[in-house]
Amino acid sequence: MPITRWLAKAVALSAGLACLACTRPQEATQAYTPGLGEIMALNQMRHSKLWFAGQAGNWDLAAYELDELQEGLDDAAKYHPTHKSSPLPVPALIQKIMSQPMQELRTAIRGKDGARFAVAFDALTAGCNSCHQATNFGFNVVVRPSANPFPNQSFTAPKPPGT
Repeated sequence: MPITRWLAKAVALSAGLACLACTRPQEATQAYTPGLGEIMALNQMRHSKLWFAGQAGNWDLAAYELDELQEGLDDAAKYHPTHKSSPLPVPALIQKIMSQPMQELRTAIRGKDGARFAVAFDALTAGCNSCHQATNFGFNVVVRPSANPFPNQSFTAPKPPGT
């Protein structure tokens, strides 16, 4: 194929691709923002995993899940500063209601204190429910997990190599 014909086809193909890019819907190029319910569903999972990790004395996993839970709360505040049913701003509620229980859990986890962890976890759970009440989502009641919904995960801390 002569170079001019090949070049003409390449230019035509490039122009066609450019046109396709110009005609893509605007929505397809915008970033996805998770809904508050999606963020909170992930936090519910983290809440459960945090409990089972603490009960197993797997403090590294408990610390990880607590950090993930904090990230979820941060996302809720960032992406949903107001919410359709809430008379109060979500970031202020999270700060006021959840900061203390989260700090108490961090302290219990750092101290590897199972009894303190259980008390702090229950305070966290009460905080979740207080926040739900304040945002008119009181119908969503969080409780201490009673059954492990993650049968494919061991919550027991792995033994160090050589033991």
